[in-house]
Amino acid sequence: MAERTLVQAVNDALREGMRRDDDVVVLGEDIGKAGGVFRATEGLLDEFGPGRVLDTPLAENGIVGTAIGMALYGLRPVAEIQFSDFIFPAFDQIVSEAAKMRYRSNGQYAAPIVVRAPVGGGIKGGLYHSQSPEAYFAHTAGLVVVSPSTPSDAKGLLLSALLSPDPVMFLEPKRLYRTAKEEVPDGVHEVPLGKARVAREGTDVTILTYGSMTPTCLEAAEASSASVEVLDLRTLLPLDVDAVLASVRKTGRCVIVHEAPRTCGYGAELAAIVAERALGSLLGPIARVAGFDTPFPYTLEHVYLPDARRVSHAIEHVLAG
Repeated sequence: MAERTLVQAVNDALREGMRRDDDVVVLGEDIGKAGGVFRATEGLLDEFGPGRVLDTPLAENGIVGTAIGMALYGLRPVAEIQFSDFIFPAFDQIVSEAAKMRYRSNGQYAAPIVVRAPVGGGIKGGLYHSQSPEAYFAHTAGLVVVSPSTPSDAKGLLLSALLSPDPVMFLEPKRLYRTAKEEVPDGVHEVPLGKARVAREGTDVTILTYGSMTPTCLEAAEASSASVEVLDLRTLLPLDVDAVLASVRKTGRCVIVHEAPRTCGYGAELAAIVAERALGSLLGPIARVAGFDTPFPYTLEHVYLPDARRVSHAIEHVLAG
């Protein structure tokens, strides 16, 4: 095994996926010679050539629409959106076409595309380069929504996404691209979609989180005097409901953390599931720690993003309840 950052693990997964299957192609803005704005596709053009690594115009609806057409004709396209904030011109292609292709054709056709997009704040990107749009896509039947938090999971989940019969939204926390580093298995390494990971065992409080907030929650858990379990969801759709309920029923307390805005954020669905199906196990209130219901600020980014201090206060709140 070699030590890799999260962005290196993504690059490694793309390389292994393209070596494994000649039908895997990648497309997006500046992904060829430039290697992508974050260098996630660096070196792929040299190895696989312009027939499988395609630079596209700056037109997100065209990128995803082209990927859907490729998939319908048997290819396995991976479409990169430079920043998730720019994905909305392709929203109709994703939710109205790709997500519904298998259902509307009664299984005769499918659009097994992977849409990769860097998400979240933490790099001083301001309001147009820092959004977290996962809740929009988790609302759409027919999609798989993934948000890794470690290099090993990034590689394993992406390789599994390349085998999915359904379109996958692969949302990569960009502030972890080079700050998250660990040993990652070489060669083909797959992590199953739809399975959560216990990032830290505990008995007093459960933290439900994913993506960029996982390290933040681990920091808060380590600082707490209580025994805090951190459950990294990894896949938001389909959600590993069994793992969520098992953890909450064990600890009796639940804190939910994400950096997207609070109102109608993904945490609201998690809170509803816990309230509907594990209420009898709760020993305190459900707490949510999230971004604020404002545009993402530039100078106050450190205030907007949940940090270990805010998570620690939530832990104390549910323990006192």
